[in-house]
Amino acid sequence: MKLHVINPNTSTAMSEKIADAARAASTRADIVMLTNSDGAASLESHFEEALAVPGMLSLVDQITREGESSGIVIACFGDPGVAAARELADVPVVGIAEAAMRTAAALARRFSVVTTLARTLPMAEAILAHTGLEHSCARLRACEVEVSRLEHMEPAVYQQLFDECQRAVIEDDIDALVLGCAGMADLNQQLSHDLGIPVIDGVAAAIQQLEGLAALGLTPAKRADRATPPVKALSGPYAHLARR
Repeated sequence: MKLHVINPNTSTAMSEKIADAARAASTRADIVMLTNSDGAASLESHFEEALAVPGMLSLVDQITREGESSGIVIACFGDPGVAAARELADVPVVGIAEAAMRTAAALARRFSVVTTLARTLPMAEAILAHTGLEHSCARLRACEVEVSRLEHMEPAVYQQLFDECQRAVIEDDIDALVLGCAGMADLNQQLSHDLGIPVIDGVAAAIQQLEGLAALGLTPAKRADRATPPVKALSGPYAHLARR
C-alpha cells in the first residue's frame, strides 16, 4: 500500500516533520512525502491558502495519473483544496483537520482545538461546520505561535502551546484535544502525557483513516460534487489539469 502525503506549503523543513509523523503512525504503508513548489512557506491566511491550491492540485493530478496510490493526505489544518482534490483523485483524499476532529469525536464526549494564530480560527470553524461536529467541540483556541516557529521547536514555543492547551483542559470541560497545525505533528504524545488526556495529531489520524479505508477495500463515491470535473478546455499555467 502506498499513501501520498502533500504539504501544501513550500517548507521542506515542515515536510520532514510531517513525513516523520506519517511514517510513525503507519502500520503497513509506504509513505510518499510531496512538497508544494508554489505559494507560501506557511499558510496562515485565505490568500496564502488560495495561492497554494493550484500547485497542490498539480501534485494530486500527478499522483492520480501514476495510478499507484491508495490514498492522499492534505497536510495543512485549513484542509485547503480538499474538495477539488477529491474531484481529481480516484482514491480517498483526507484533510488533517477533518481527520483529527472525527477522531477526537470518536474518542471523547467533548474536545477543543488549539491552533496557531487567531486569524485562522474562522477556517477551523468552517471545517467544524462541514463535519457536523459543532456539538462535540467545546472551543476553538489559538496559541498565537506562527507556523514557522514550529519547524524547529524551542522550549519557549512549546511552553506557549502547552499553556493554551492547559487552559483548554481547565476551562473547556473537555476529554480530548486536537492540535490545529501539521507543524505540531510531533507533539501529540508529549502533550498527551503532560495534559493527561488524548491529544490528536491530524497527520497520524489521516494516515490511520486511509489505512482503514484501504483495508476495507472501499473507494470514493464519484458522484455529485465528488465526480470527476467536466471535460473542457483550460487556459493558463494549469491547463494540463484538464480532464481527458
